[in-house]
Amino acid sequence: MRFEGLRGIVEFVRSIFAVTIDYIMKSINKLQQKWGVGQVQFWLIMTTFALGGSLSGYLNKQILNLVFLEKNAAYWLIYPLLLTILWPFSVIFVSFLTGQFSFFKGYLGRMWGRLSGGNSNNGSANGSAAPASPMHVAIFASGAGSNAKKIIEYFENKSTSIKISLIVCNVPGAGVLDIAKSKGIPTLMINKAEFASTGYVESLHNADIHFIVLAGFLWKVPEVLVNAYQPGMKIDSSVVNGKVNTARGIINIHPALLPNYGGKGMYGSHVHEAVVAAGEKETGITIHWVDAHYDEGDIILQKKCSIDATDTPASVAQKIHVLEHEYFAPTIEKILVQ
Repeated sequence: MRFEGLRGIVEFVRSIFAVTIDYIMKSINKLQQKWGVGQVQFWLIMTTFALGGSLSGYLNKQILNLVFLEKNAAYWLIYPLLLTILWPFSVIFVSFLTGQFSFFKGYLGRMWGRLSGGNSNNGSANGSAAPASPMHVAIFASGAGSNAKKIIEYFENKSTSIKISLIVCNVPGAGVLDIAKSKGIPTLMINKAEFASTGYVESLHNADIHFIVLAGFLWKVPEVLVNAYQPGMKIDSSVVNGKVNTARGIINIHPALLPNYGGKGMYGSHVHEAVVAAGEKETGITIHWVDAHYDEGDIILQKKCSIDATDTPASVAQKIHVLEHEYFAPTIEKILVQ
């Protein structure tokens, strides 16, 4: 009986330990996804937090010991205030040593924005509405960038607060980079290994990107990026037409009527060749939300065009381009300004 009771206690402790470890691991995974970092960088960030906190605590005590001869009421009143002031400077200092300065620059910047109330929508002191902050959009593209160019030009000529703020490209020398240069838009070149592991979420957050548009981007979007840009996630710093906008997300345009002719390897001319070879009488475009799978996200809009007996993959491509240029930018606007 004594051993049975002991065994029960051991099993109970083991189950509590397992639940605790599971909770900790899930919390770590959530933070990694939120920050868009891999496992190594995550632990470097946590180390920076720990060392920064220790350094701020040490400096706090040293300064107060120089000012106060004894730990009186004033000492304990000033202690948390001075610690709060020292902490961000200590963390930034340590971040240089751990190689995480870029992360903490963005992290502390967003924290200061929330504390300073810069994202509120309460209007000015005289009762007029606060000026709208831009909704920053990033376009991901791999090729010539005809769709990217149309989207950029569309919003250049609109009075909405939508701004194409970044071009992300995975192909050195791609035409879309020339378009970005001519329009004065910053670019971000990415490599496949880092994109798969981090999704460049930190870089996108530091650039204050609220919404992502895939316009001829040929890599699969990693789950870490999808999770960081879920549709409907609140963007406190984004105010469009006088109200906080919550339409965060990633959208793509596909040159066929999904779910047909979608999936891995089905892009550009490959799609048009398959459609013509199958003897289809119509094709079209699909604008859809992006999830962790190829071309499986919820459909936002589809538009069709006919295929004539004399059509070739090249002529079908021209018809598709017409639809893309006509509907893609207005659909983005409809999602973001509503």
